[in-house]
Amino acid sequence: MNPAPAGAVRNINSAAEEIPEGPSVFEDNEYIKLFMGYKDMGFTEINRDGMTIVQADILSRPSIRHAFTTRFGGFSSGVFASLNLAVGRGDDRACVLKNYEKLCAYLKTDPSKIVFSAQVHEDGIRKATARDSIGDIFSQIHYRADALITDEPGLPLMIFIADCIPILLSCPDVSAVGAVHAGWRGTAMNIAGKTIRRMCDEYGCEPENILAAIGPGIGSCCFETGPEVPGEILKLGLDRPEEFIINTAHKPRVDLKAVNRALLIREGLRPENIAVSRECTMCKSDKYWSHRATGGQRGAQAAVILTL
Repeated sequence: MNPAPAGAVRNINSAAEEIPEGPSVFEDNEYIKLFMGYKDMGFTEINRDGMTIVQADILSRPSIRHAFTTRFGGFSSGVFASLNLAVGRGDDRACVLKNYEKLCAYLKTDPSKIVFSAQVHEDGIRKATARDSIGDIFSQIHYRADALITDEPGLPLMIFIADCIPILLSCPDVSAVGAVHAGWRGTAMNIAGKTIRRMCDEYGCEPENILAAIGPGIGSCCFETGPEVPGEILKLGLDRPEEFIINTAHKPRVDLKAVNRALLIREGLRPENIAVSRECTMCKSDKYWSHRATGGQRGAQAAVILTL
């Protein structure tokens, strides 16, 4: 897939874009069926100076800046081509820094202000403050968390993904935001729901006022698993587990986006306030890094959000 022309804005919710092509698609259209219940709020692809990012329409408000990044428009080469934001996978540091500078120029912030975390596929949540700003993007992170929350204006929260599910959250009435990295383990530990509760406890958010965008990540079309993953998902006690777990003649497949959506709704979010990207990072490994598609030889994209 080629990036959009410079300056272009493109809606990416057309049927041709939503349904992956190739052998990963179920012949009986199970992929389509899984998304029939989703509220199609819209995701928009934006190209600025050759850099392609994706934004959720539900979060596109004057008080919020956010982005789901892609591989397009950076300075890295080889397996890191080109907008690589992973800082510890062997890419040239000068190229990585230039990638951050380009993304931050679009977001009208500075790389030194970003809050990272050491992601460990668990359910740790960090209440971020300005003291957590990275300063030097190559600095060592001394805490572990797979979700970040804050109500401090101008503090960008960033999580990294390469198949796992990114979730960006905003509670506009109290100017609080969150960023969640939900792999299958974090999903099974209900990190999405726990982050909602923490935002309510810390900032006085009301769940019905929280907006959520579940960004590009591996889809059920490609997420084949062993029996341990469906087993852990079933322990969440969600209604209608058949909507999330598809048994095939080969291996079970799990729809992590649908699971996280259901967990958010169970915590009190309104279904109409949750946008779900239908892009699968493995199907579209030319556009996004996919750990599975590359065998781990990759960079990483990011999801970032800040409130003004």
